[in-house]
Amino acid sequence: MEHDHLKDRLLLPSSHATAAANGLHHRRATPAPGTAAGAGAGGVPIDVNGLKRRGGVRRSWVRVDAATGAAEAVEVAKPALMRRLDLPARDLRLLDPLFVYPSAILGRERAVVCNLERVRCIITADEALVLRDPDAAGGATAEEAVRRYVGELQRRLVDRADDLPFEFIALEVALEAACAFLDSQAIELEAEAYPLLDELTAKISTLNLERVRRLKSKLVALTRRVQKVRDEIEQLMDDDGDMAEMYLTEKKMRMEASLLDDEDLQGVGNTHNGFGSSVSAPVSPVSTPPASRRLEKEFSFARSRHSSFKSSDSSQYNIEELEMLLEAYFVVIDYTLSKLNSLKEYIDDTEDFINIQLDNVRNQLIQFELLLTTATFVVAMFGVVSGVFGMNFEVPLFSVPHAFEWTLAITGVCGAVVFCCFLWYFKKRRFFPL
Repeated sequence: MEHDHLKDRLLLPSSHATAAANGLHHRRATPAPGTAAGAGAGGVPIDVNGLKRRGGVRRSWVRVDAATGAAEAVEVAKPALMRRLDLPARDLRLLDPLFVYPSAILGRERAVVCNLERVRCIITADEALVLRDPDAAGGATAEEAVRRYVGELQRRLVDRADDLPFEFIALEVALEAACAFLDSQAIELEAEAYPLLDELTAKISTLNLERVRRLKSKLVALTRRVQKVRDEIEQLMDDDGDMAEMYLTEKKMRMEASLLDDEDLQGVGNTHNGFGSSVSAPVSPVSTPPASRRLEKEFSFARSRHSSFKSSDSSQYNIEELEMLLEAYFVVIDYTLSKLNSLKEYIDDTEDFINIQLDNVRNQLIQFELLLTTATFVVAMFGVVSGVFGMNFEVPLFSVPHAFEWTLAITGVCGAVVFCCFLWYFKKRRFFPL
């Protein structure tokens, strides 16, 4: 009965779904009043009204029943989830594909909200709701991830070999999927990085440097994602209260036991009504319940809430199962992070080696430029001599036999002496080793 009632609340009638889809499509296709069809050329028009109404649009989910493991596609709106699961809007915003949020695991009073890479789900003691968004970017990949998650969760429920509650099984499957996906990304990055770095070491070129720059950008982005998942798991392990909040099955059982006790107490109170009055005594249909009855109901509700909080406090001393589960996947994600850090260190070492090589080449160019400048200065001395002898006026030296040859020889010797003096000065100042 409870399952049928839940299904009626979650399922969207096909006629309403079709009408909503057609209406949404029609609203998106119609341009805003007073706006030209070609307005905003070069940009993408944004349907603000459609975005404002998006919060009330029913989204597609895959519901996995905890008792039977059966999966069904349902459509439910965000306000309905908020009322049913007592979740604030900011928690459901973490699962919205329109927003880019890092990985997060939130334990609430009646649900666990998980945003782990491609798996976005809400886990309760009775079911798991996995978000589907085929229209989003990378919809095929996300749809495949949802299908694998649901299939693995169903297999775990059928082949259950331990006494873990449903919420821990669903959380474990989500953690396993996220860790496996991130580890595969790290392996692909390693397979791409090491040959590229070896090629860059063998041949320094602009193309190889650009490829390494892009590779390092991908590495930094992946490292941040892995670090975020690791931090979320570590934060949960460090806080006993957060782990106790995630014992949803235990809190549900205690709440049901508390309600049964309240019903028994109310039955006993009705049997032994004040002054021996009979339960079947006529009561006026317009009369209001006595103040004692209203006080009893309010006290019963407060006692049930107190029992739920008390169950969370008592679970703080019985969190070994969840702590061991989180610790296992903490080791896995930490190993992935260590691989990425090792790859980053290797890239940094390669960059240091490349920088040293570039510095050596730059120093050699500077040395060559310095020698070339010195040689140019020495050769310029011959230009001065030729300029003097090329003047159009009579000099007594012109009449001396072999005067020009002696002048060139003396100029060459002076140039060589000047060049050697420069080399000695460079060696003394250690501008470059000679």
